[in-house]
Amino acid sequence: MEYVRLIDRLPAAPEPDAVFDAFNEWVGERGITLYPAQEEALIEVVSGSNVILNTPTGSGKSLVAAGAHFAALARDQVTFYTAPIKALVSEKFFDLIAMFGSENVGMMTGDASVNADAPIICCTAEVLASIALRDGADADIGQVVMDEFHFYAEPDRGWAWQIPLLELPQAQFLLMSATLGDVSRFEEDLTRRTGRPTAVVTSVTRPVPLKYEYRVTPLHETIEELLEDQKAPVYIVHFTQAAAAERAQALTSINVATRAEKDEIAALIGNFRFTTKFGQTLSRLVRHGIGIHHAGMLPKYRRLVERLAQAGLLKVICGTDTLGVGVNVPIRTVLFTALSKYDGSRVRRLRAREFHQIAGRAGRAGFDVVGFVVVQAPEHVVENEKALAKAGDDPKKRRKVVRKKAPEGFVSWDEDVFNKLVAAEPEPLQSRFQVSHAMLLSVIGRPGNAFQAMKKLLTDNHEDRARQRKHISQAIAIYRSLLAGGVVEQLEEPDAEGRYARLTVDLQEDFALNQPLSTFALAAFELLDPASPSYALDVLSVIESILENPRQILAAQENKAKAEAVAQMKADGVEYEERMELLQDVTYPKPLEDTLYGAYDVYRSGHPWVADHPLQPKSVVRDMYEQAMTFTEYVANYQLARAEGIVLRYLASAYKALQQTVPDSVKTEDLHDLIEWLGELVRQVDSSLLDEWEQLQNPSAEPQIQIEETPKAVTANERAFRVLVRNAMFRRVELAALERYEDLGELDAADGWDADRWADALDAYFEEHDEIQTGPDARGPKLLQIEQEPELWRVRQVFDDPAGHHDWGISAEVDLRASDDEGRAVIHVASVDRL
Repeated sequence: MEYVRLIDRLPAAPEPDAVFDAFNEWVGERGITLYPAQEEALIEVVSGSNVILNTPTGSGKSLVAAGAHFAALARDQVTFYTAPIKALVSEKFFDLIAMFGSENVGMMTGDASVNADAPIICCTAEVLASIALRDGADADIGQVVMDEFHFYAEPDRGWAWQIPLLELPQAQFLLMSATLGDVSRFEEDLTRRTGRPTAVVTSVTRPVPLKYEYRVTPLHETIEELLEDQKAPVYIVHFTQAAAAERAQALTSINVATRAEKDEIAALIGNFRFTTKFGQTLSRLVRHGIGIHHAGMLPKYRRLVERLAQAGLLKVICGTDTLGVGVNVPIRTVLFTALSKYDGSRVRRLRAREFHQIAGRAGRAGFDVVGFVVVQAPEHVVENEKALAKAGDDPKKRRKVVRKKAPEGFVSWDEDVFNKLVAAEPEPLQSRFQVSHAMLLSVIGRPGNAFQAMKKLLTDNHEDRARQRKHISQAIAIYRSLLAGGVVEQLEEPDAEGRYARLTVDLQEDFALNQPLSTFALAAFELLDPASPSYALDVLSVIESILENPRQILAAQENKAKAEAVAQMKADGVEYEERMELLQDVTYPKPLEDTLYGAYDVYRSGHPWVADHPLQPKSVVRDMYEQAMTFTEYVANYQLARAEGIVLRYLASAYKALQQTVPDSVKTEDLHDLIEWLGELVRQVDSSLLDEWEQLQNPSAEPQIQIEETPKAVTANERAFRVLVRNAMFRRVELAALERYEDLGELDAADGWDADRWADALDAYFEEHDEIQTGPDARGPKLLQIEQEPELWRVRQVFDDPAGHHDWGISAEVDLRASDDEGRAVIHVASVDRL
């Protein structure tokens, strides 16, 4: 049966009853009956009230949001939907396209803007906050739907959930979360600011009720019992990715799935490409009926786990607490391995909101009649209970049992803590208001008296009086710096638009909506020398300096750099104390650091808002390119298997930034080669990120983001494939230059080129020359000769010898069919000799 799109059900007149009836009829056609809380919320929404929807996970808040958008369109209003992370914004974008059509839905995030004039906009909270500051009550926004509103209390980002409430009095608000706690102050505040009544719709009744249990049995026994009692799928919550992976490995000793289920899993997996080391581990696990799910995984692996879970084929999924943020994994039982976690600064117990956010994922509406939440006692308590059970009822034996103590620094919990968490209401949301350069510039840039507008913003927010005074002092200091820098001038009389202060510079288009340092990058490109052999890589370094820092990658780079530095210092006989002192200066690579910081300081003097966004020089893409590594080699080199999804997302962000930010006038042939290489590398590892980005640029009426990974043939993009071949050959040149024969043997042993053969071949070269040079010229296209044939390429990588003879090199064949199968350049070395 084909369903009518929701947009096609808009009533001719926007009367509340007609809007509600049209939406309810559309819902009914899908076999859905609205829950009482959904119905109450929608009646309030179509009547024009603000609504705070505080109902459990799985109670259909997304459907209420769809009804709100429907009501706004019926009133001919622009409606904004916000979510805390870009992935959820993108997911909602495609969901709404299916309901309302691609012409009516747009999206705005920090790095993508699609159909921004549409009447329905999906965006991050930061984007909406920026619009609210820039346009205030004049913004063309009739309705705001804020999902996961409990992010209001996030320390670094909560300000973005507060600003729209303060600055958009003309809008109708729908605030949604399963864990809001006491919202009375929001109810009063919204009514006062918007002049609309505010309805609080709450329900403690879950469509699927939960049963709670505290266990003192060993974890593996708990899991086996849950499986035996038909309480699968079980999501085992860990608080580190390493713990999740270790638990999944340990569970392979349990017969989780039947033979028939394993056959079903294999059939569903089909020819799915597990292209990385972690992927090979995951392949083995999922074939046992065991999944892993965390933010560090490649998107294609996470989707595969979700798909297998939705088919009911994964009985156990080991993951992290990111489960609480919109993850699409259907589960019957949530099993907590702990009730304490490290939050980045200290180990602490879970808060009630965190506990309920995760526990609420148990029980699937339409599948389960009840969900289960199980919490394990601390491991030392479990072992003590086991020892006491072994001692039986004999008091003497029980007294002799030596009880294990909690490890030093361990933050423990017990059944009483567990019961209190179950019964506790989520903590009241805490205000996280912040003042920034961007805030002042946005308010000063809009018509009207900026001083009155800022006074209201600084004194009529959700902060207490003491914190308001601090914000006022900070705002005054920022304003004085803007005056001193000549960016703002104060007027004795108001101008035609009522301004008492005005900007003396033009803010960039969509100021603060997209990459805030992109205009700095454009200025920095002018400092580079296009004639330099490293020009393309230097442009890349400018782009990398304006991207967010991928902390896990940089930490791995720094750790490796320090380990190598220590080894070298030991070899050089440097004493321990001096080694420790010298290590303080060892960090991850930062190409052009001095040049970029100098340029940033100059640029900031004329564009002070960039002070809110520090420059962050780094080298991830450049590091990979200069070392001529594949994705798999790079992940292995820095031991990033559990964070390969983070590596890929960073590479994809860099690719998009190179495409969007670098003008055509700056792009040389070498830079075009680099961009093509990077795009193809990302696509071959996991095509979904770029496929989704490309679809965002051209959304269709029926979006089809691939769940199964089907990248096009790697040889189809000849320009990118040439770079892949060049890098694969240059990788061998680099290893040869370092005389790392074991590594060369690992690459080419299958072709008969083990470490000994490489060493013998290169000994002859080193008898004639002292070194193999590996500078920019050595990796250039001039030293790679390619002869193309239908099934293979014959290549010759010439060594850049110090004498400039260029008479030695590596001859090889490139197997095109194998390259397409494996998504990389498959090289077979033939000889290493003088021409």
